[in-house]
Amino acid sequence: QVQLVESGGGLVQAGGSLRLSCAASGRSFSDYVMGWFRQAPGKEREFVAAITWTVYITRYANSVKGRFTISRDNAKNTIYLQMNSLKPEDTAVYYCAADNGAGGILSPSVTLTTSYDYWGQGTQVTVSS
Repeated sequence: QVQLVESGGGLVQAGGSLRLSCAASGRSFSDYVMGWFRQAPGKEREFVAAITWTVYITRYANSVKGRFTISRDNAKNTIYLQMNSLKPEDTAVYYCAADNGAGGILSPSVTLTTSYDYWGQGTQVTVSS
């Protein structure tokens, strides 16, 4: 059974930091692109960042570039999202997702929710002003 389990969300003041984790299990994800998405109340789910398990290529949404860092630990089958300089507009449920990588991490489709085959349950991040 494929599982993506997020953790690390919480309440933080503006300017603070949080680190999210996503533990992947149930199959080999070595060929997959792993992504982080977020969804704020009343808004559509949006792309945040992506990474592969093999070649160390990362991608970021413009809104988080320079503040967020996606990384991975292959031995633990876990990806992370280090979030610094958090803003109230970063408040959302953050989701981990796995894309079978057919398009590759450099493909525009990496930013689309429809490209992803597996999703975690989400973790709430709330940034107070």
